[in-house]
This record gives sequence, C-alpha cells and structure tokens, in this order.
Amino acid sequence: MSPAQSPATVAGGEDEKLNKLQLAGVGACLLTAGALASIRVVDEPVTAKVAVNPAAAHLYLAKVSPAARQRIDYASLDARLKRLAEQPTVVGLAVGVVENGRITFLSGYGETLEGSGDKVTPETVFRWASVSKGVASTAVAKLAEQGKLDLSAPVANYAPSLKLPGGAEYRATVSDVLSHRLGLYRNALDNKLEEGQQPAVLRRELSTLNAICAPGTCWSYQNIAYDAASEMVVKATNTPYEQALTQMLFAPIGMSSASVSRDGLITARSWARPHSVGGRPLEVLEPYYRVPAAGGVNSNIKDLALWMIAQSGGMPDVLSPRLLSTIHRPLVKTPGERGRLRKFLERVGDAYYGLGWRSYDYAGHPIVGHRGGVAGYRSLILFDPGSKSGVVALWNSNTSQPGGLEFEVMDMIFGLPFRDWMELDRKPGAPPLAVTAEPAPEEVAAVAPAGSARRATR
Repeated sequence: MSPAQSPATVAGGEDEKLNKLQLAGVGACLLTAGALASIRVVDEPVTAKVAVNPAAAHLYLAKVSPAARQRIDYASLDARLKRLAEQPTVVGLAVGVVENGRITFLSGYGETLEGSGDKVTPETVFRWASVSKGVASTAVAKLAEQGKLDLSAPVANYAPSLKLPGGAEYRATVSDVLSHRLGLYRNALDNKLEEGQQPAVLRRELSTLNAICAPGTCWSYQNIAYDAASEMVVKATNTPYEQALTQMLFAPIGMSSASVSRDGLITARSWARPHSVGGRPLEVLEPYYRVPAAGGVNSNIKDLALWMIAQSGGMPDVLSPRLLSTIHRPLVKTPGERGRLRKFLERVGDAYYGLGWRSYDYAGHPIVGHRGGVAGYRSLILFDPGSKSGVVALWNSNTSQPGGLEFEVMDMIFGLPFRDWMELDRKPGAPPLAVTAEPAPEEVAAVAPAGSARRATR
C-alpha cells in the first residue's frame, strides 16, 4: 500500500495552515485567499458544452476562518485516515468534510490501482453507486416544484415502462417509487440486469412477480424499479438523463467532474480502478450504469462535498428549503437498518427512508445520508442539516471498514466521546465491529474478477 497523501486542509495547526485549502497530489494549491485557480467545463453527449457555475465552487472552496472549524480535530482525523489507508483491505480512499456549510477538508489516500504508485487525490473520480439515488430524487422533486410532475400522482403517468403486479402502477405514486414502497421483494430482478437484460424490459417484467404488500404499505429496496425516476426526468425535460442532471443540478452546484456513465468514469484524467476486498483489480462493469437513477453517478470527492453542501441547505437558489424538506422527510420506518447497524446502536436510534435518502436519530440529533456499493467501489454521505456539517467518502475496494469514519466524524461534530468506529485499534482475534451479517441493500453487486462476464447478486 502506498503512503497516504497529505490532506487538503488540517484544522488544528497554525492559522496559516487553517486558511489554505491545498489539494494534495496535484502539484499546486488549487486555491488560496478564496480564489479558484480554474473552472472546468463538462462535456455533454448531446449539447456541446454545459458551463459549470464558477460562483458555487468559488464560494464553497474559499478560505475558511479558524472559527468555522471548531468542532473537528482535523489533525487527528488525518492521522487515523492514514492508518486506515494502510489496512490490507483498503486500496484508495478520498474523504471530504464540510463544517458550517464550507468545505474544510479534502484528502486522498492510497492508490488508484493497487501497486501502481498512482496516488488518489481530491481530483480522483470514483463511482457513487447508490448514493446516486439522492440525485434522482432531487431531480424529480425539482421537476415537481416546477409543476412538471406530481409526486402524489400514479407513476404510470410519467414512467410508462414500469409495470407492477396487478396493475399497481396506477395506484403506486411517484413518491412510492422514490421511497422503495412498491410492494416488490428486495432488489427485484437485479440478477437479470447483471446478466445483461435491458432495464426497460425488466421494468415491464416486474408485473409478473408476486407482490409482498400493497404499494405504499411496506419498504423494500429496489434498483430496476427505482430507475423509473430516470424515465420520469427524461419525459419531463425531453432531454437525456445525464444532460438534464447537468443542467438542473451539477452545473449550478459547481460539480465539474460529475458524470453519469461508464465512459464518464474511465475517461477522467484521474480515476480509481475497482478492487476486491483482497486488493485484486476488477473490471468496471456496465449493468448499474444502465439504471442511472439507481447507481450511475461518478465524481471526485470535491464534487460530492459540494453536493452535500447543497443538500444541507447551503445553496437555496439551487435546492429550495421546501424541496429539501420534501426529499429528506422520513416517510417509512426501516427497523432492519438499525439491525444492520447493530454494532453502532450506542449512537443510532430510529432509522427511516424518505425520497432517495435515509435519515436517523444519531444520539438525539436528526441526520441524513446514504451509502452505496457496487463491485469494487463503496461510497457514503452523512450530514447534520442543522449545522450544515458532515462527511463524504469514496473508496475503491469491497471493504466496509472505511464506513466507520462517518460515525467518527459525526461524533466530533456533536461533541460525543471517541469510539474506534474504524476498528483501527482492534486487537488481533477480536470480533469485528463494522462488518455486518449481511450486505447493505445499497451494496448492489458482488465481486467480479477482471474479465468475468457476469456476477451474482448479494
């Protein structure tokens, strides 16, 4: 494993260090004294170019005063992340922290490809996997805010390809799609998607399944059905999905690296290759890019941090408070999530799902987030809307261990006692803390070695 890279900023040192945001591994300070060195333009497959809003990136990547960095011990966090990067299951990792609505930490650790010496930096692009679901729900809610669709209307009005058992597409609402309340069994027909079948065909085939409940009455995680959201966006905007997201969300937020395709990942100047939990390189497979609302977004860690700022209410001109309340509002209790996080129940209380977002009671504080996983990649976003503070992370191996960092950061944000959630101090032979009995629903794909034709669901 290669040495960890220096963090973008480590609060806790001298004021001079606190007032510079340095992007490690790119050879220069991207911005000092609040000014951006450059703004990229995102190439689009249909329109020639969509300019990214420089004002958003300029504002949120600006110099941050020490007073805005009072809660988190950045030096300690960086030291622990360097230790995490040395774990045998970790290949590369990128982490971002937002405190008081400003990016206060961006750092890359490890390698884009095991043994290559190519360092992960804050500019390295990873897959978001199921963290993409929050992008789809935000786009749909924004279209509803514009009067182009109705969240309480039948999904059949906006996504003709989605067919449910017993014609339930005429009873299930758009909100039911985005909150996984369609009455289907968990991850319905994902195995066929992984075999290469087309999503539109599979959405029609859902009608042949046995329902487990009436729409709106139970929760069960979906990918193929959830991607009806991309069809809704295309239909409402008369624009390809990636182009619509860029125009509505990515460009206004300043997300210059964001894309929604396999090509968008592998053509990036710096991109992280996927790996097994043992560090074996894997192939970047296509299936979940074909359901882009469920798992198709890529970006670097800076853009995921900007996305978190917007979601926490920091960009009301792009995402209104009413829109954020709509998508984050707890709609359905998910007690199974507490069971899956049972090792963390000292902190985690009730768990809910809204529209593409999870919400939790965390030691008495309401927080919002999501995780993602697809073969060789994992992701997380978790934030406190009240303080506009939180953490994002992207890594390129099939390990759950880095997931503990979200809880370590939240503990700092809320002033809670330290716990070794990343298990860096666990004694040999002691039972693991962060590994659960079964994968999270967000982890939609199993391990596939490079060159394999297909993979099974987990």
